[in-house]
Amino acid sequence: MKYILALDQGTTSSRAIIFNDRSEIVAKAQKEFPQHYPKPGWVEHDPDDIWLTQISVAREAIEQAKVSPRDISAIGITNQRETTILWDKATGRAVYPAIVWQCRRTADRIEELKAQGKADLIKQKCGLVLDAYFSASKIEWILDHVEGLRERAEKGEIAFGTVDTYLIWRLSRGQVHATDVTNASRTMLYNIHSLAWDEELLELFDIPKEILPEVLDS
Repeated sequence: MKYILALDQGTTSSRAIIFNDRSEIVAKAQKEFPQHYPKPGWVEHDPDDIWLTQISVAREAIEQAKVSPRDISAIGITNQRETTILWDKATGRAVYPAIVWQCRRTADRIEELKAQGKADLIKQKCGLVLDAYFSASKIEWILDHVEGLRERAEKGEIAFGTVDTYLIWRLSRGQVHATDVTNASRTMLYNIHSLAWDEELLELFDIPKEILPEVLDS
């Protein structure tokens, strides 16, 4: 019998569920991880906490199900969407804590863009309201506040991902840098009409295209 492993990486915990070929749950495990609030309105996660709790519950579920990893025919990932992680492609180590979707540190930057009349542009291209909730301004903030990071990003040394992309990178040992349309569309950088990263929006937020994952069908 073959099984499907579902990874549910949420804002406060990581969960794994194993389904059999009749779509029945045969095992599940869940583990919480710490939340970090370095300043009022700021919310961060340690990407290592995300990874370690997620791989831990996956192993626990496999052990509970009494199956071999070779019996897992597919892995599905669902995740907290807009949370933003940048990491070193050579080492896989995050260059800054994950900025969580709840974080409001870029609210002033968003207000600047609204004052420049960019809200309609964002809505037209992305179908989103212009807000600090989404990934674009979080990426820009990290690139601006980690010394030397923008230059490294432009050289192709840095990768960006929402949590799904980060987990895929770690699970594939750096062989796959990818996301799907549903996650890409929550970055405020993805054109939902052309189904591609939008050059004008990348320029608006000064984000090098080299850091972005490939967008694949899910």
